[in-house]
Amino acid sequence: MKRHFLIALILLCSNKILAQTPLTYFNSEGEKHLAGEFDLNILRTDTTFQKWYEQSEKLFQLSGKNTDWKKSLENTEVEIFIGTWCGDSKRWVPQFVKLWNELGLSEDQLKFTALYDGEEQYKQGPNGEEKGMLIHRVPTFIFKENDQEYSRIVEFPVNDLETDLAQIALGYASEPNYRAATYLLELFDSEPLDSIYRNVQTHFNEVYQRVGKEKELNTLGYLFETSGRLPQALLTYEINSVIFPYSPRVLNSYAEALTKNGQKDRAIEVFKRVVALEPTLESAIAKLKELEGEVNVNEN
Repeated sequence: MKRHFLIALILLCSNKILAQTPLTYFNSEGEKHLAGEFDLNILRTDTTFQKWYEQSEKLFQLSGKNTDWKKSLENTEVEIFIGTWCGDSKRWVPQFVKLWNELGLSEDQLKFTALYDGEEQYKQGPNGEEKGMLIHRVPTFIFKENDQEYSRIVEFPVNDLETDLAQIALGYASEPNYRAATYLLELFDSEPLDSIYRNVQTHFNEVYQRVGKEKELNTLGYLFETSGRLPQALLTYEINSVIFPYSPRVLNSYAEALTKNGQKDRAIEVFKRVVALEPTLESAIAKLKELEGEVNVNEN
């Protein structure tokens, strides 16, 4: 009996230690980062993260304006997806926490999840924590009440943190950044691809009205590509190539995805456009020669 009790106690303690120990990894540049859910205090105490956390925290100061609106946030939980490798995360997460604390709100209302960088698990969590959350930029702050999302801040505030948070609390939040990417994420999660293609012109028009810079959809396409959603990546890149037809970067991403999908002839066409726009882009030149050689061999 005592032996069984001792084993149970050891297992309980082990589980507690594991729960308190954040998952860390080293990226391709040898930098240490967090992955998965973690306690905020790791950013405050671990020397890897402590310096940038404290520096960013000092940048925020309350405006001194009326903050009675904070009462509306007392039952709100905020899920915060962060990349400890991401400059925007390093800047805005410490400032958000400081704002939250200075409003007298509890840190227990905040939940933190770190996502990977790199090609294999780009902006993904070790246990798929980001799935179904429409995460395409970090940091993303998701505001929930009774487990239902009612607002979010994506990557950086539309106005400033205090104004954005006040607007959320008062019920008239600014539209989050990257509206085109969000539109496509929601579309791909709610409708099958064949249906989307049947109405592709309508969807293109919606994206065109929402899109900002070329990087918005290029990053989204890369996210799909590295998370095993190549068909979605291809459509995203294709839409982006129509909106930004003279961008070597956009066209190169599209051509790479076409190559990965085995569409060599189409990839050759797009790589030719890349080289015409950027004659010194060696990677595109090399890929074009490789593909043309493969096609010629098959034809002979």
